[in-house]
Amino acid sequence: MKNQLTRGLKRRLMYLENKVGQIDGCDARIGWVTFSKTGRTIYYRGRTLFQIGGRGILGNFMDAASHEEFWVSGVKKRGTNAHPARPIAVEVDPDAKEAYDAFMSEA
Repeated sequence: MKNQLTRGLKRRLMYLENKVGQIDGCDARIGWVTFSKTGRTIYYRGRTLFQIGGRGILGNFMDAASHEEFWVSGVKKRGTNAHPARPIAVEVDPDAKEAYDAFMSEA
């Protein structure tokens, strides 16, 4: 099923921010996610994140195991994925670096 996040794709480069902790030593990451058939669940680096819609306090997805909230969105060329009020460290996953650099250099 096609929705705002999946845009009909099975795999997509996305921005993920853990709103209450870190993701493998960093506040936020840009990396590849895969989607469930409905697009309401995403899989990222061994995590299962399910969509919580408007029920979240800080995020739009929740980790099924830890119950931590995540903000997941498409990567923005202008580099404004994170909220400007809270500067955070963002890392690009090594396997996504080439795709991210190509995306950022598109006209």
